[in-house]
Amino acid sequence: MVGPSLQQSAEPGETPAGRLAAIKARIVKAARDAGRSPDEVTLVAVSKTFGAAEIEPLIAAGQRVFGENRVQEAAAKWPALKAATPGLELHLIGPLQTNKLKEALALFDVFHTLDRDRLAEALVKERERGAAMPRLFIQVNTGEEPQKAGILPLEVDGFVSRCRDVYGLAIEGLMCIPPVDEEPALHFALLDKMARRNGLAKLSMGMSADFETAIAFGATHVRVGSALFGSRG
Repeated sequence: MVGPSLQQSAEPGETPAGRLAAIKARIVKAARDAGRSPDEVTLVAVSKTFGAAEIEPLIAAGQRVFGENRVQEAAAKWPALKAATPGLELHLIGPLQTNKLKEALALFDVFHTLDRDRLAEALVKERERGAAMPRLFIQVNTGEEPQKAGILPLEVDGFVSRCRDVYGLAIEGLMCIPPVDEEPALHFALLDKMARRNGLAKLSMGMSADFETAIAFGATHVRVGSALFGSRG
């Protein structure tokens, strides 16, 4: 059963703990409506553009998984936050330039945006130098939008195979960001089909406006920002 597709931004008067509880309750309901266990779905709180003062109340309320788009922005706030609260997990959900890879490896536990051979080759080089590898998702450009990063759908199978067999990288799953003017369910269904075909168990899909629909189509990671933090300036 597909949940509501419209999500309002967080109201200014609501508390961070209240917003977090409300989102978690909706995740539980969406999972159960889809015949799934709520434990299968990880909430990634997207904290891009928000500072430590806005993040700390969510940490205090029990949130442990966060997502950031930019390496430089994350480097300015997350080392101190991680030091203060052991057990936090940081996910990179934005495009990654190879010249930022070393810094990203020091900050992030999970990359959602592996999207090209050059980046895979750079990961291998860093691994050979002793760097620990993050958990990896391949970003798929399901809408084939020229301005958006990601592997094209027809190239996914080949890229997954190269990551495994040529580069020796362990791929956990796939990620997508559907076009804003198209029905997201179509893209979620496509991503799920590609993941199943390649034996991948994880799906990073769904944001504040459509995470319940994504859960109905198998999302294991939903990336929620504005519904938790409020609208970005």
